Amino acid sequence: MARTKKVKSAAKFRASAGLSVRRKWLEIDIPQRQKYVCKRCGKRSVKRVGSGIWECRSCGYKFAGGCYLPSTVATKIIEKEKIESEKTVVEQ
Repeated sequence: MARTKKVKSAAKFRASAGLSVRRKWLEIDIPQRQKYVCKRCGKRSVKRVGSGIWECRSCGYKFAGGCYLPSTVATKIIEKEKIESEKTVVEQ
Protein backbone atom coordinates (compact mmCIF):
# COMPACT_ATOMS: atom_id res chain seq x y z
CA MET A 1 0.00 0.00 0.00
CA ALA A 2 1.27 3.47 -0.83
CA ARG A 3 2.49 5.73 1.95
CA THR A 4 0.64 8.91 2.76
CA LYS A 5 2.80 11.88 3.52
CA LYS A 6 0.87 14.82 4.96
CA VAL A 7 -2.71 13.63 5.13
CA LYS A 8 -2.17 10.34 7.00
CA SER A 9 -5.52 8.66 7.70
CA ALA A 10 -7.41 11.33 5.74
CA ALA A 11 -5.95 9.93 2.51
CA LYS A 12 -9.17 7.96 2.08
CA PHE A 13 -10.93 11.19 1.08
CA ARG A 14 -8.52 11.78 -1.82
CA ALA A 15 -8.34 15.11 -3.62
CA SER A 16 -12.09 15.48 -4.04
CA ALA A 17 -12.59 16.49 -0.40
CA GLY A 18 -10.01 19.26 -0.44
CA LEU A 19 -7.07 19.92 1.84
CA SER A 20 -8.93 21.95 4.46
CA VAL A 21 -11.47 19.17 5.01
CA ARG A 22 -8.72 16.59 5.34
CA ARG A 23 -6.84 18.75 7.85
CA LYS A 24 -9.98 19.20 9.95
CA TRP A 25 -10.50 15.44 9.83
CA LEU A 26 -6.96 14.87 11.12
CA GLU A 27 -7.58 17.22 14.07
CA ILE A 28 -10.35 14.86 15.17
CA ASP A 29 -9.02 11.50 14.00
CA ILE A 30 -5.47 11.51 15.42
CA PRO A 31 -6.41 12.25 19.07
CA GLN A 32 -9.34 9.84 18.82
CA ARG A 33 -7.09 6.91 17.91
CA GLN A 34 -4.38 7.60 20.49
CA LYS A 35 -3.97 5.63 23.69
CA TYR A 36 -4.64 7.48 26.93
CA VAL A 37 -3.71 6.92 30.58
CA CYS A 38 -6.21 4.92 32.63
CA LYS A 39 -7.61 6.63 35.75
CA ARG A 40 -7.77 3.34 37.63
CA CYS A 41 -4.53 1.47 36.85
CA GLY A 42 -2.36 4.30 35.46
CA LYS A 43 -1.29 2.45 32.31
CA ARG A 44 -1.40 4.02 28.87
CA SER A 45 -3.98 1.63 27.46
CA VAL A 46 -7.33 3.42 27.20
CA LYS A 47 -8.85 3.15 23.73
CA ARG A 48 -12.13 4.28 22.22
CA VAL A 49 -14.73 1.53 21.97
CA GLY A 50 -17.61 3.55 20.57
CA SER A 51 -18.98 7.05 20.46
CA GLY A 52 -18.21 8.41 23.94
CA ILE A 53 -17.30 4.98 25.37
CA TRP A 54 -13.71 4.36 26.46
CA GLU A 55 -12.13 1.18 27.83
CA CYS A 56 -8.82 0.32 29.42
CA ARG A 57 -7.40 -2.70 27.63
CA SER A 58 -5.31 -3.60 30.66
CA CYS A 59 -7.74 -3.58 33.61
CA GLY A 60 -11.05 -3.57 31.72
CA TYR A 61 -12.25 -0.28 33.26
CA LYS A 62 -15.01 1.12 31.04
CA PHE A 63 -16.24 4.68 31.30
CA ALA A 64 -18.12 7.38 29.43
CA GLY A 65 -16.19 10.37 28.20
CA GLY A 66 -16.18 12.76 25.31
CA CYS A 67 -16.97 11.61 21.81
CA TYR A 68 -13.44 12.07 20.49
CA LEU A 69 -11.42 12.46 23.73
CA PRO A 70 -11.79 10.57 27.02
CA SER A 71 -12.21 13.75 29.06
CA THR A 72 -14.14 16.86 28.09
CA VAL A 73 -13.64 20.43 29.26
CA ALA A 74 -16.65 20.09 31.56
CA THR A 75 -15.16 16.96 33.14
CA LYS A 76 -11.90 18.74 33.88
CA ILE A 77 -13.74 21.64 35.54
CA ILE A 78 -15.83 19.29 37.70
CA GLU A 79 -12.77 17.27 38.79
CA LYS A 80 -10.93 20.48 39.68
CA GLU A 81 -13.86 21.71 41.81
CA LYS A 82 -14.13 18.30 43.46
CA ILE A 83 -10.46 18.38 44.49
CA GLU A 84 -10.80 21.94 45.83
CA SER A 85 -13.89 21.03 47.87
CA GLU A 86 -12.10 18.00 49.34
CA LYS A 87 -9.20 20.23 50.41
CA THR A 88 -11.55 22.63 52.20
CA VAL A 89 -13.26 19.75 54.02
CA VAL A 90 -9.91 18.35 55.19
CA GLU A 91 -8.72 21.77 56.39
CA GLN A 92 -11.84 22.29 58.51
